[in-house]
Amino acid sequence: MPTGVAMRDARERLFDAAERVLLRDGPSALTSRAVTAEAGCAKGVLHRHFADFDAFLAELVRDRVRRIEGRGAALRASAGTGDLVGRLADELTDLFESVAVAIVGLVTSRDGLRARLRRERPIGVPLLTDAAGVLASYLAAERDLGRLAPDADVDVVAPTLIGAAHLLFADRTGPPPDADAVRRTVAAVVGGVVREG
Repeated sequence: MPTGVAMRDARERLFDAAERVLLRDGPSALTSRAVTAEAGCAKGVLHRHFADFDAFLAELVRDRVRRIEGRGAALRASAGTGDLVGRLADELTDLFESVAVAIVGLVTSRDGLRARLRRERPIGVPLLTDAAGVLASYLAAERDLGRLAPDADVDVVAPTLIGAAHLLFADRTGPPPDADAVRRTVAAVVGGVVREG
């Protein structure tokens, strides 16, 4: 992009470019130059909006966490309706077919980024921990409606679902698991607490 030409929605454009680089080439290829080249803009655009590259990456992670949290309200609103196991399988598939697995790899591979995020989130892996929180809230709503056992520990079930699904989707170079494999995994994790017919 020529110097002096305004770029609309620069942050979103840079975030989308970073995701494409991350998904295509992996965390080690994610540099400020790679992101700006993918976005079709000058390197200075990134530094005009962010203090440094780790600040950019931290905001990318935060933005993707906000997206997950935004989906949480709709998920909670769906409590009491439909197939609980199927809904969980769909949510986990949507999460892990997105950029989530690649972002987890990014966070674990960059010490500076991890340290920056730890100031806000001292426990867990950002994005995955947040997704577990969203699932726990949904499961609590289902428990309150009687579709889960009253003693179901949703704060254990939710991260167990995240961990099991992460293992299914972790190999970003191979084909994703089929829908039946995800559903079977969810059913195995929640089988002891589901009370629906």
